[in-house]
Amino acid sequence: LETLPDDAQVSREERVFRFWINSLGNSTYIDNVFEDLRNGWILLETLDKVSPGIVNWKIANRPPIKLPFKKVENCNQVVKIGKQLKFSLVNIAGNDIVQGNKKLILAYLWQLMRYNILQLLKNLRFHSHGKEITDVDILRWANTKVSDSGSQSRMDSFKDKSLSDGIFFLELLSAVQPRSVNWSLVTKGVTDEQKKMNATYIISIARKLGCSIFLLPEDITEVNQKMILTLTASIMYWFLKQPVEEKPSATSDSENGSQVETISNSTTDDSASESSVE
Repeated sequence: LETLPDDAQVSREERVFRFWINSLGNSTYIDNVFEDLRNGWILLETLDKVSPGIVNWKIANRPPIKLPFKKVENCNQVVKIGKQLKFSLVNIAGNDIVQGNKKLILAYLWQLMRYNILQLLKNLRFHSHGKEITDVDILRWANTKVSDSGSQSRMDSFKDKSLSDGIFFLELLSAVQPRSVNWSLVTKGVTDEQKKMNATYIISIARKLGCSIFLLPEDITEVNQKMILTLTASIMYWFLKQPVEEKPSATSDSENGSQVETISNSTTDDSASESSVE
């Protein structure tokens, strides 16, 4: 049977979140997020890794869990913590996770992964004068880095369809580490095959630099808004944590300070991801 487009998208997102969760070093390696997260324990461990101390382990139930209501108790705490972290959890209850509701589980995991990345950026407060970094600031930073490198490329938002050829991200990677891109390997990004080759190369370069990358080539070629944001944020985080002397130019650190200094008041919800910066 042919896989429906929606099913293919769900499968890709499941794979990305699975890679991410397994990279955190939880007690159990998971093979499928929809099945292995249903008792709530791994989600609680993941939450504790992302925000240490936020889980009340005294009321958590450790596997193996035979009684269904014990699983619901774990997942209720997962939802409660999500609300503490300001996740959008309309109509999501602990039992939805226990029942393996794919749409709601993916919605929760996306917000948790983005929260993790934004937390990493917030830990670099000395770069932003103690202010929080938002989705809009990440977008502005990427455009500024590419522009400062002499390129005319830019992205209007994280769902800008022109990003499908991969050229913008190759120029961004070249801007943060000039020796990272071998331009003889880059295609024009016209055909689907060329776009996929560029996307695969982007992921390869980012991983070699040491960026935490969990997206797939299709996420770039199809401009998956969520994954484009995580890719940009991961590159930004890698750049900001580099010692000043190792950055491409002597002025990059001060430039970065000015780039991130102007912090917008927008929240880090999906509306911010969808917004465009003039």
